[in-house]
Amino acid sequence: MASPKVRSKDFQEQNVYEAAKERIRYLYQRFDHVVVSFSGGKDSTAVLNVTIEVARELGRLPVRTVFFDEEAIHPPTIEYVERTRQRPEVEMEWYCLEFKHRNACSNEEPFWYCWDSEKQDLWVRPIPENVITEHKHFKKGMSFQEFGPWLYDRSEGSVAMLTGIRTQESLRRYQVIAKKKEDHFVAAKSDSGNNQYRCFPIYDWSSEDVWRGVANFGWDYNRTYDVFNQTSMFNNFLRQRVCPPFGEEPLRGLWVYAECFPEMWHKMLYRVPGVATAWRYANTELYSNSGKKPDGITYREYLEIVIQSYDSEWQGVVRDNVNGYIQNHKKQTAMPIPEEEPHPITGVSWKWLTKVAIRGDFKGRQSNVLRAEAVKSRQKLGITQEEAEKIYR
Repeated sequence: MASPKVRSKDFQEQNVYEAAKERIRYLYQRFDHVVVSFSGGKDSTAVLNVTIEVARELGRLPVRTVFFDEEAIHPPTIEYVERTRQRPEVEMEWYCLEFKHRNACSNEEPFWYCWDSEKQDLWVRPIPENVITEHKHFKKGMSFQEFGPWLYDRSEGSVAMLTGIRTQESLRRYQVIAKKKEDHFVAAKSDSGNNQYRCFPIYDWSSEDVWRGVANFGWDYNRTYDVFNQTSMFNNFLRQRVCPPFGEEPLRGLWVYAECFPEMWHKMLYRVPGVATAWRYANTELYSNSGKKPDGITYREYLEIVIQSYDSEWQGVVRDNVNGYIQNHKKQTAMPIPEEEPHPITGVSWKWLTKVAIRGDFKGRQSNVLRAEAVKSRQKLGITQEEAEKIYR
């Protein structure tokens, strides 16, 4: 079967529901196995339901589905995943593994481990019945990014892992799709060589499209979103996230757990260090990623203060991340790093490096921001990239 043609961002000839079905049909033709990565969120809900429709057409039911239970999860999410597991169209693998997660609530312990066997007395909830707690390729403390490519052995054949990534949610996600000219919704094979590919069949859907699917087709959905819509997040679709609560961005929503799920919140207070402080101050300057420095010192001096705030075990990691950006800057230009304004070629400034240190950048995601920083600087100067190369290279 020929690969579906590349569509521009403003493609209008086919609605996104039919386009997603076309992509999933292609994936069933191309790969030995099609698996839906299900989080219980609205986007994976759309992926799963569209895949079920295609699988029904092709006689490929039930749909193979994988769910990674990350322990600190809204109660309605667990209820919804359990309902989904009971559907006859779904064959679910429910994993409870000791994954390593970011804890942005504390610089002394910047990671936490869900279902940590050494902290069972602090678990937010009991481990569910009939779940998978071991995997031959998993070792305690692995991140999902490290383990994910090893979920299925090469002997099983090629695997298309369908996820609910949508380009509307971030520039980084858009870049994943836009940089590919063919099979643009199929990411490159994982480094493990296990013949596993990540696929994004609803990459061009909006949040409104997802909820139209729920309304028009009567899809079951996660009632956590009903709770969200009873708060200040009403109809603010991009803020309504179902994900582990202690990361750099999710911690700004800790107040939802405190206000809406008090029994779970009481346990969360003791689950990871710093959560009570983050709950109180996550949306203030104390937890701001702006990198704004105190008066009387330079950003370079403030950067060192931020790095020193980490526990000694992690200071070296943060420092290495920052030094990587500094070395990359030096490779591209002999000019010194600016204090505040992003460099027109590299995008680096001491202020931006301070932001990196505040975040920790343990996943290396801030590198995606540099290009945008450089573009903003060139626009402010009123010069093109070619002109910047001549002046600053």
